[in-house]
Formats: sequence, C-alpha cells, structure tokens
Amino acid sequence: MRFSTFAALFLLGNFMSPANAQQPPPPVTVAKPVVKNIIEQDEFVGRFASKSEVMLRARVSGYLSAVHFKDGALVNKGDLLYTIDQRTFETALRQAQSQINIATAAHKFAKEQLERAEALVKNGNISRSTVDERQEAFLAAQGTLEQAKSAEELAKIDLEFTEIRAPISGRIDQNLVSAGNLINQNETVLTSIVSGDPIHFFFDIDERYFLAYARDARARGSVIQEGAGGLEVTIKLSDNKIAPQKGFLDFSENRIDEQTGTMRVRAILDNPDGILTPGLFGTVIVPGSLPYKGILIPDAALATDQNRRVVMVIDEEGKAKGKVVRPGPMHDGYRIIRSGLDGSEQIVIEGLLRARPGATVTPELIELPLVAE
Repeated sequence: MRFSTFAALFLLGNFMSPANAQQPPPPVTVAKPVVKNIIEQDEFVGRFASKSEVMLRARVSGYLSAVHFKDGALVNKGDLLYTIDQRTFETALRQAQSQINIATAAHKFAKEQLERAEALVKNGNISRSTVDERQEAFLAAQGTLEQAKSAEELAKIDLEFTEIRAPISGRIDQNLVSAGNLINQNETVLTSIVSGDPIHFFFDIDERYFLAYARDARARGSVIQEGAGGLEVTIKLSDNKIAPQKGFLDFSENRIDEQTGTMRVRAILDNPDGILTPGLFGTVIVPGSLPYKGILIPDAALATDQNRRVVMVIDEEGKAKGKVVRPGPMHDGYRIIRSGLDGSEQIVIEGLLRARPGATVTPELIELPLVAE
C-alpha cells in the first residue's frame, strides 16, 4: 500500500513539473511586403567603343622630316602631328605662281588686241575674220589663265598637306614611322587617334527584350528605332570603386540579326576625365518596364515546394500557411513578386523552419525599409 501511494505521488510530481508544462508557440519574425512604385531594371554586358577613330595617312608623298607629338598623348583637333619635307612643294607653288604671271600677261594682251580689232572693224580697216581670230586668241588666253590658277590652288593644297594635323580630338597611339622615312600618299599608316569624350557603349538584346522595349516605347510616345527611345541608362564597371556612369540610348540597329536573334543597341555618355576607355567591358542597367506598383519581399522569405516558390503567411489566429507566388527580378535589394500577394499579408521573413503549414507561431512584426541594406 505504501509503495502504491509513493508511486502515485511520484507520477503526479513528474506530470506537474515545468519540463512537461505546455510550451508556447515558436517565435517567428514577420513583416508586410514593401509596396511602392517601381521601374524594373534589366542588365546587359557590353563594351565601350570610341565615337570616332581615325587612321592617319599622308595625302602627299615625301620624306618625313619631323614628328610633333608624344606617344599616347591627348591631342586636340588641328594640332600639328607630322611634317613632310616641304621644299619640293614650295618650289612647285612658285612655279605655279610664275605660270599665273605669264598667263595673266598673255590674257591682258589678247584682250587689248580684241578690243582694238573690234574698233577697227567698224571703220572697215580690218576684216571680220581677223576679229574672229583675235576673239579665239582671247578665249584661249582666258582658259590658260584659269588653268594656271587651278594649278596654283593644287600646289597650295599639296603644300598644306605636308603638315599633317589631328582631324579629331582624342588620344593618339604610338608613332609608327620615324623621321627620314619615305611616306607614300594614301598608303603609309602613321598612327591612329580615338576620341574619348563622349564615348559609346554597345550591347545586344534578344527578341523578347526588343518587343518589350518597343511596347513600352510606344506607350511613352516614342519608337525604339528612333534614337533607341532616348532612355536614360546606368553603366557599371568591373571596378566597384568607380561610380556608375549615366548615359542614354541613342541608336539601335534597324533589324534583328537572323543568325544570333539579337539587335545591337548603343548608349552614349560623357567622359570628361577619360576614365572610360574603348574596349572596356561594362554592365548597362536599362529601365525594363513602365512605372507600376510593385510588391517586394526579402529573397530569404521565399521557400521552394517542388517546382513552386512559396512564402509563409501568418493569419489572424497566428497560424502559418503557404502561398504560391511568382517571383520576378531583384529591385532595391528585394525580390519582386509578380503574382500571389497583394501587399497586405504578414509574411515570415525569419524562422521559416519553425513556420510549418498549419502550425501556430508567435509572430514578431517588424517594418521593412523601402530599400534593403
């Protein structure tokens, strides 16, 4: 009897102990989605290219007498870069000017002879045929004078071409020909110049993006092919220490490439400090939609159920249930939810393992910032 009473008291004590008392529902952190007006952003990898590039060649033949720049220097349009030996061209110009003097004298004499003959024919002192001959001589002298003037202009142009100047502003490459070498007209490459400000950025979009951008462009009242819609874009470099650069789309090709199924698009941006160099890779961020009210949640709030994406929602009774959603791209550090949520729900953002479907939890409500840290 004593043993039974002791056993009963022992069992009653164990049942009433704190270890066997009912545990409270597990805590989870919940928050309402961020709801705000957004514009989706698409990213493409592309490459910078110079707006203008010139391969310098001489327009006259001759021996190179001087080089007036340092390799890799910044040059301005009109700067003197090379000089070809000018002596033969100066001699040719003097010869052309002498021919003008001779032709001018012959023209003046022929004109006076014609005027004298026209006066004499009125009195019958000379025949009409003589007047015609002097008219012919005058016209020939006039043509010879014009020919001499043209030769002088060509000689001046050739002399001017002995000074090779920068046709554009930009950064010059290394000199390829040393002084003393023979330069062949329109053949010998001397160096090259690439412009740096402004600079172009080229990237490719596929048919799906093209159709979406064209639809949005029509909604804005523009056409994508006409200046590529003029959209403002941001271009990031591989070095995160360099701030993203702003530009705008100014050109797109007039057709989709049949082999690649892509269209090339160009952005133009200012480059006053020369940081952006032709050939660099970059990532361009393009507005991918018109403004609309977006629903944003932390990426960590998404769970996977086979081939579906699910978020855990807490109802008024504190019970968790799964809701199937269709996620989109990232924006401001959050995941865009295209469908499945209306923005009024309390979703679990921490403690997903404790918030099983149908389980009761203790929600701790917090407010998400407009931009995720």
